[in-house]
Amino acid sequence: MSESTFMGVPRDTIDWSPRIDYDKCNFCNECSDFCPHNVFEIRENEVRKLIVKNPDNCVVFCRACGKTCGEDAITFPHKKETTTKIKKTRKELTPNE
Repeated sequence: MSESTFMGVPRDTIDWSPRIDYDKCNFCNECSDFCPHNVFEIRENEVRKLIVKNPDNCVVFCRACGKTCGEDAITFPHKKETTTKIKKTRKELTPNE
């Protein structure tokens, strides 16, 4: 599991985790096999499906699992917007600094 904070901000307030485009995903599981942080889960009920089970386990700004995806089915939020939000949240949490 990743750290509980990132840049002084609680990790669970940071929107950074993979997004799966199911129209592109061929369920090769390369992303799940690659990621050491237990972010993904493969569900095999009636329909086989890859899900992002533990989004807060994803290391902020890591995109490595997306690079393993030959189908380009994994995307992430915009880094610049995420950075801006992190800085804003940090400032709100520590207003006197």
